[in-house]
This record gives sequence, C-alpha cells and structure tokens, in this order.
Amino acid sequence: MQGFRHLKPLLDAPGKALYPENFFLLRGNHESASITRIYGFYDECKRRFNIKLWKTFCDVFNCLPISALVDEKVICMHGGLSPELQHFDQIRKIVRPTDVPDSGLVCDLLWADPDRDYVGWAENDRGVSYVFGTDVVAAFLKRYNLDLVCRAHQVVEDGYEFFGKRQLVTLFSAPNYCGEFDNAGAMMTLDETLMCKFIVLKWLGLSQVWSIAFTFGGIWGDLREQESRFKLETCFLHVFASPSCM
Repeated sequence: MQGFRHLKPLLDAPGKALYPENFFLLRGNHESASITRIYGFYDECKRRFNIKLWKTFCDVFNCLPISALVDEKVICMHGGLSPELQHFDQIRKIVRPTDVPDSGLVCDLLWADPDRDYVGWAENDRGVSYVFGTDVVAAFLKRYNLDLVCRAHQVVEDGYEFFGKRQLVTLFSAPNYCGEFDNAGAMMTLDETLMCKFIVLKWLGLSQVWSIAFTFGGIWGDLREQESRFKLETCFLHVFASPSCM
C-alpha cells in the first residue's frame, strides 16, 4: 500500500468476495503492519476512518497467500525466489495468519529481486533479502519444470520487463508511480495455451479524464479518474519455449 491514494487499490477485495474461484490476491511486501506505518497507509486509515480499520486490514494482509502456481507452469509472487525454497510444499505449509519476518522464505518471496549483474545469490541493496542472477532463474525453472516466474516489486519503464531470456517477467501496474516516475503500467493475462497478453497503460499527463473498459478473468470494469489520462496498448507475446505453450 503505497502512493497518494492507499485505500483505492483495496477495491480489488470485493472482487475476491464476488468471484472466489477465479479472482486471486497475493500478498505484497507492503502488506504488513510495519511497512504500512512507514509509507502512509496507516496515516490515511487514521485520518479518513480510524485505527481499528487499519488493524482489520493488517489482519487481512496476514492471511493473504504468498505465491500462486498457474497451470503448473507459471509461478507468481510479489518479490522473487529464495535460496531456502527446496520444495513447493514449504510454501503450502506456511501457517497463516503470519507477519512478514526479517529473513527466510516468506521474506524472500516478498522482497527478493532479479539482477543481471550477479551470478547466484547476493545481498540486496534494499537491506533485506537477496538479489539473484539469470542462472538462478534458469536452474529453478528446470528443477520444477516451469516456464515462467511472474513477479512485481520494481518500477519498470514499460510496465513489464523480461529477465533471463524471458524466463522471468516483472509487472508493475501503477503508471506514473507516486507522481515521481514517468513509467507505464501493465497487466498480463494468460490464455488457455499460456500465451501472454500485455495490456499497457501509458501516462499522458495531468488534468484529463479517461475511461477504459477492460476484461480480466471474465470481470468487466469501467475505470474513471479525474486527474490523469492513460493510453491503452495491447501486445501479444509467446514467451515459452515448450511446444505445448506456443
């Protein structure tokens, strides 16, 4: 929860209640009591509502799943891989509710970053978790017979960015992040053949009105904003090498 309007992204929550079988929310590194106090979510809850609401949200954050596996081929998490991950049952056996620890598997899945400048694992400049190289991603996918790692956690200029021969993709859905970056935002969908579709929202400036109708997972939405306008672009990419995914 970070930015000028911390509470608006929580409008995703009713989607889970209405469509529990095809609407899934994963936990991010900011969905913890300590981080929400730093970046303004706590302050906004206190100013606009009350501290009790903030505590309720923290209880919800502590129950959110950490990772997801799509069709046994695409693994999703907010941050990245972990040197402690030896079997997927380790993720399945994470006891929730749980806070985010300072180290370990849960911490890494929410905080780790890919880095082309490193081979193997190295300390993260964030001061928490690790960075990992393309060799780590390749070995991970081969070991678990996966095709793609899908994660977020870093601002990328075009809204999405591939890493390690398209074996990992970073998605960042917030254009003009915090009003400080000239980045686009992006969403990714997968069809039944696991072909990726990227929907890109490009920042065009302030004081304009935009309306975009889009569909994702069978849910139609009408998005309107009074202070910004975005250009919607769509592109299709085959990212997988296996014949079944082409």
